[in-house]
Amino acid sequence: MASNIMGKLLRRKDLTKLFYYDVKHLTTELSLINTVIKPSSSCCLTTQKSLVKHFDRRNFSQRFYSIKAAEQKDIDVYRNEHNVTIIGQDIPNPYIDIESSDFPDYIKSFLKSQGFEKPTVIQAQAWPIALSGQNFVGIAQTGTGKTLAYLLPAVVHIKENVPRKGLGPRVLVLAPTRELARQIEVVAKDFQKLLGIRCACIYGGANRARQAAILESGVDLVIATPGRLNDFLVSKTTNLSRCTYVVLDEADRMLDMGFEPQIRQALEGVPLERQILMFSATWPKEVQYLANDYLGKFVQVNVGSTELSANHNITQHVHICDHEEKMDKFKSIMHSLSGDGFGKILVFTNTKRFVDMLSLMLRRNGWPAVGIHGDKSQLQRDTIINKFKHGQTNILVATDVAARGLDVDGVTHVINFDFPNTSEDYIHRIGRTGRQANKGESHTILTYEDERQAKNLIAVLREANQEVPRELEDMARSFDMSKTKNKQMKYKPKQQYGWNTNNRFNRFRKNDKFRY
Repeated sequence: MASNIMGKLLRRKDLTKLFYYDVKHLTTELSLINTVIKPSSSCCLTTQKSLVKHFDRRNFSQRFYSIKAAEQKDIDVYRNEHNVTIIGQDIPNPYIDIESSDFPDYIKSFLKSQGFEKPTVIQAQAWPIALSGQNFVGIAQTGTGKTLAYLLPAVVHIKENVPRKGLGPRVLVLAPTRELARQIEVVAKDFQKLLGIRCACIYGGANRARQAAILESGVDLVIATPGRLNDFLVSKTTNLSRCTYVVLDEADRMLDMGFEPQIRQALEGVPLERQILMFSATWPKEVQYLANDYLGKFVQVNVGSTELSANHNITQHVHICDHEEKMDKFKSIMHSLSGDGFGKILVFTNTKRFVDMLSLMLRRNGWPAVGIHGDKSQLQRDTIINKFKHGQTNILVATDVAARGLDVDGVTHVINFDFPNTSEDYIHRIGRTGRQANKGESHTILTYEDERQAKNLIAVLREANQEVPRELEDMARSFDMSKTKNKQMKYKPKQQYGWNTNNRFNRFRKNDKFRY
């Protein structure tokens, strides 16, 4: 009976494809076949099941499409020109243009309908690697087109692979914030209309029952924030048993926000036959640990440096003043921008309360401004962002909820009314302008209370080839001197009295001459 089953299995097309695409595993698979053919009735059925599972896992990692060969010289020039570093094995050639790529016709038609002409650097490298079925880590700055870098292969994955039975999603995209999740959903909805792919976006602050109903009806692609996804997994509203394509977008930001337990819980629920793509602006140790734990063997693509750096298309201006002069300095910046003409302005502050105060002040002075922060409801946040996107208002005041993932066309200026807590947050804030190779400007107001940030800001400016104001250098020097002085005072030796230095006993000795 075992021979008959094996004979039928060998005649299947899937098995012949397996041997064709993965010759290096031929010896292992033949040994498994020989084990099944042996007349051991007690373990025959168990071995057959393990063999089928082994075939399924190997078949999953085959390439969706062949990767065309290209001139190695042209590829090397392309990678050197764009400062691309690749770590890994079996690396396919980049898709330098759409027409010569191996995307199916419906993907090419979609890109043409969207007016897409040429891929960005991260897209050119990510697409062939993702289509080849390998795990992938992409390190690139914000605003480089990472959303399409993982969504297009996700669509091919959905359309070209036979799914497991069940109602869970087949593709999962995790994002750190609601705004980024909604932004990804906008792009995914285009595929839903043209290709009939069912997608859902789940995040906190929205109607939970409505999101649960969408998940229970069956979806192909889920875009989620880690907290709300964890909620649905714990309540067993959905599961990830069918999810064989996982994307972690802005992985460094999710770990900074404390979402590591939720991310690990989600990854524990996906099958072993999965493909994971991780995108990050930096490559800290926490992200490296996560990649090593769950990705195993992967291809890493670094566009530029793995250290976070400011976009060189942004002209950065630094204004230094006293704290009492801060509002006057902000008004003078706004007046100068009004005189020069501007598109859209994004103003950042550090507190929710001041967002409301500053937006009210701007409106009273004739500038149409709206504010957004974490205390506003999701409906309010969506309404405000839509107004800003569609030009109904040109000024948005926000906390760091808008520092990442907010992709709005036409943002020409970013103003930091308050300097953020870290230089990384500063880089992400100003990165809302100068996107997609456009030019942008940033204005940052510093007071002498912010002098501890001066040294890091100087490093960011110099890396981006920006002019460093002399006042900023003086501020950094002053902070270093005060820091050194405080350190010397801290370790200054105590005054010696010529006897026991413990003052608890010396207080009796000091007044000996007055005792008699």
